[in-house]
Amino acid sequence: MKTNKHNIHHGTSGKGRTGTGVREVQLPEGATDTLEVLTENLMEKICLPTNLNKAYKRVKSNKGDPGIDGMTVNEMGDYIREHKEQLIQALLTGSYRPKPVRQVMIDKQGGGKRQLGIPTVIDRLVQQAIYQVLEPIYEPVFSDSSFGFRPKRSAHMALMQAKSYVESGRIWVVDMDLEQFFDCVNHDILMSRLARKVKDKRLLKIIRRFLQSGIMQEGVVISRHEGTPQGGPLSPLLSNILLDELDKELERRGHRFCRYADDQNIFVGSKRAGERVYASVRKFLETRLKLKVNESKSSVSKASGITFLGYRILDTGRLALAPQSLRRARDKIRAITKRSRGRSFEQVIRELNTFLKGWYNYFRLVETPWVFKLLDKWIRRKLRCYKLKQKKCFKGLTKFLKSRGISEVDARKLASSGKGWWRLSRTYTAHRALDNAWFNTQKLYSLTGN
Repeated sequence: MKTNKHNIHHGTSGKGRTGTGVREVQLPEGATDTLEVLTENLMEKICLPTNLNKAYKRVKSNKGDPGIDGMTVNEMGDYIREHKEQLIQALLTGSYRPKPVRQVMIDKQGGGKRQLGIPTVIDRLVQQAIYQVLEPIYEPVFSDSSFGFRPKRSAHMALMQAKSYVESGRIWVVDMDLEQFFDCVNHDILMSRLARKVKDKRLLKIIRRFLQSGIMQEGVVISRHEGTPQGGPLSPLLSNILLDELDKELERRGHRFCRYADDQNIFVGSKRAGERVYASVRKFLETRLKLKVNESKSSVSKASGITFLGYRILDTGRLALAPQSLRRARDKIRAITKRSRGRSFEQVIRELNTFLKGWYNYFRLVETPWVFKLLDKWIRRKLRCYKLKQKKCFKGLTKFLKSRGISEVDARKLASSGKGWWRLSRTYTAHRALDNAWFNTQKLYSLTGN
C-alpha cells in the first residue's frame, strides 16, 4: 500500500504472502504467553509493508538530528528506494547490524548532564518498526500504575492517581530514584525478560545488537556493555519491560504506587512503613534487576516534601507547582525577554506565547491559582521594562507615553528619570500607560485568562 512516494513497499506473490515469500502473521491484540507460536515469527510481521511504511512516516514526522552517518530524515526516502530489499532481507535473516550512536550531552533539570545516543535514521526506522510490533504484545500486561511512554496514558493521569492516594491518607511517600537508569540496565537481565514472550531468535539477536551498539565519542567508538541508549524509539518500551517486574512485585505486596518511566513513588500511611518499604524495594532492585538506587536523591518523606513530575502534592492532596518548576519557567521567560537580544516587541510576545501555552497546558492541574496570578504580573513587568527600553531616548519615550494617554508632565518626568528600567517599569505612570487592557491588544497569553 503506497502512502507517498517514499513508501517501503514490495509486491505480493500469492494469497496471504508478501513479496518476500513469507506468510503474514496476524498478531491479535492482547497476545499472551499462550500465543508463543505467533511470537516465533515476529520478524515477518515487522517487515510487512504496512508496518514499515508506518514506521517511516513516524520517524520522518519526528524529524530529529542525523546519526554518525550524517543522513537526514529527508534523505531517508532516497536511501530506502535503493536499498529496501537488502534492508528487509537483513532483518528477515537476523543479520541486520546497527551503527554506533552519536553521543550528545544535554543538561538535566536537576543539574548535571544526561547522555543521549542518537541512532542513524535507518536504525531509528528499524527500532520504530520493532516497537510497533512489540508494543501491542506488552501493553495489555503492563501495570495500571505505570504511566510513562504508554499509549493513552500521561503524566496528568499519574498525578491524579498520586493525588487520590494522598487524599486517602497515604501521605508518606517512598521516592525511589534509580541512579543513571538508562546507562546501567543489565543487558542479560533485560534480554531474559524479553525472551519470556518473544520467541523469535532473530529479533532477540537484533535487539541485543541495538543494546550493545557503541557510542561515537570524538571519532572513537566506545563499546557498550550495559544500558539502553536514550534517543531511540525502542528504548522507552525496553525500560518499561524491565521495570514491569518491579511493578508486578509491588502489586503482589499490595502497595499503592505510581511509576512514570524510572520515576517511582510508593504511597504509605506512616514513616515507619515507608522505611520498611524503602529497604525491601531497594534490595529487590539491586538483587533481582541489578539496578542501583541513588541514595542522595531517594527519600521517605511526606508528599509535600517531594517533587513528582514537576508538581508538589500537598498533604491535603491538592496539587501545587514545585519550586524548581517555577524557577525554570522564570529562567526561560528571562531568556526570552532579555533586552539585549535585539528582538522586536511583537516577536518577544510571540515567543512568550508559544512557551506559556505549552507550559500552562502541562501545569494546568495546579490548584494554587495565586501562583499563575503572580507569574502573570511578573511577566507584564518584564515586558513593560522591555518596551520602555525600546523607547529609551527622551523624545521617543515621551511621545510614546503621551500616545498612551499620559500627560506631558508625567511623560517627561518618567522619560527624564535617572532610575533603571526595572524600577521604572513598576511606576504608576508605566502601569497606566501599559495596563492589562493594552497587553490584551498585544495578544499576550495570560495564565489566568485576565
